[in-house]
Amino acid sequence: MILAVDIGNSDTTLGLFSDEKLIHDWRTTSGFSRTSDEYGVLINSFLSQAKTASDDLSGVVICSVVPSLTDIIAHMSEKYLHKTAIIVSSKLDLGVPILIDNPEQLGADRICNAVAGIRDYDLPLVVVDFGTATTFDVISSNGEYLGGVIAPGVETSANDLFRRAAQLPKIDFRFPDKIIGKNSIHSMQSGIMNGAVAVVDSMISAIEKEIGEKMNTVATGGFAHLITPKCTTVNDINAHLTLEGLNYIYNIVSSK
Repeated sequence: MILAVDIGNSDTTLGLFSDEKLIHDWRTTSGFSRTSDEYGVLINSFLSQAKTASDDLSGVVICSVVPSLTDIIAHMSEKYLHKTAIIVSSKLDLGVPILIDNPEQLGADRICNAVAGIRDYDLPLVVVDFGTATTFDVISSNGEYLGGVIAPGVETSANDLFRRAAQLPKIDFRFPDKIIGKNSIHSMQSGIMNGAVAVVDSMISAIEKEIGEKMNTVATGGFAHLITPKCTTVNDINAHLTLEGLNYIYNIVSSK
């Protein structure tokens, strides 16, 4: 079995794979003050829930957008799981040409999304990932990573609005019945939620215009299930795309 660890700015997601199948997954906050020992206790408790011991693991694979946590989780893997983790970066030979100015600056999560997208979906493809940032990753019909777009995430934008506008209340993230709100809460819900839909649909349309092809589009990330059902440009939702990419990458690297 493989343990995949996706370290994000807000949350860390873990997935336990048996062959190609995700059999358990967990989400925890990305605790910047946690030590490798604390992570070891936490992750072993997750594995215990799955009736899995560290000796049952064949390997560990990590993607991280938080450099300070990468070393902590890697050290935890050595000490508690007795595995040297594969750490995803553009330096790995994954068979995906990365056609951007500085490939080393491409986030590991986006590399995972690209690998999973190429493997599981028709090309050309856009992967939309709703995280702390909303990212759009563009993959050509030849399986090349062409580049992408980074926009503020849904919750990130909302929290900034709450912080800067003292008279506006915090809201639940849901769609109001109508676009035009009749009170502050419904107006904010409309702006945040319908605004996110408009960003996705307009961005996909702009990408298609620039590429000159109709794009297949898959969405992932925490807000995908809320936002994308209202989008007209998104073909599929895959909540575990990044974890699946991690599993694929482990298999590619370990087979060489």
